Amino acid sequence: MANILLFNKPFRVLSQFSDDAGRATLAHYLRAPGFRPAGRLDFDSEGLLVLCDDGRLQQRIANPRHRHWKSYWVQVEGRIPEAALARLRGGVALKDGPTLPARARAILEPPGLWPREPPVRERQHIADSWLELSLQEGRNRQVRRMTAAVGYPTLRLVRHRVGDWSLAGLAPGESRQLAVHLPDGTGARTRPSAGAPQRRIRKPGAGKP
Repeated sequence: MANILLFNKPFRVLSQFSDDAGRATLAHYLRAPGFRPAGRLDFDSEGLLVLCDDGRLQQRIANPRHRHWKSYWVQVEGRIPEAALARLRGGVALKDGPTLPARARAILEPPGLWPREPPVRERQHIADSWLELSLQEGRNRQVRRMTAAVGYPTLRLVRHRVGDWSLAGLAPGESRQLAVHLPDGTGARTRPSAGAPQRRIRKPGAGKP
């Protein structure tokens, strides 16, 4: 038996518990001794971060060879056409090699999506659009590099799903703990949680990131 925390990481929060430069970290929101992030989410990205108290499960989630799908809501500059989405699906040539085929589709702004603080800067006369992009890789800043490679820079990036886990019901800074069965160390089954999301803990006197 292992435990995971599903955490909705706010914008400009590091995916770690300490920082010598004084930036906001997970410790501003979580008291979770023994838990470590299974993978990372960039400082300037938002959404689902999975933390584990079991090293085997942490590696299984974080290691790209296990090919867990990770899904993102992506706001891009410009009206992204089907041709660009097709390029994303087929794989994009980046400096560190071509990406694996992805899932990409145009969407409306996700309903109920919280406002970002600070907000994305609006640019008059330049439209924007949303897509959902799902990957089985985890390269550094991969989503941003992929959308830039097809000509549509990312303005806002929110990860909403990792494998079977989603951030449904979690506001920014909230978390939910789940118990996970690990049969023979080969897979993971999640026990449904009856608890409500835990509110963020943000330390007294903590400054803004």
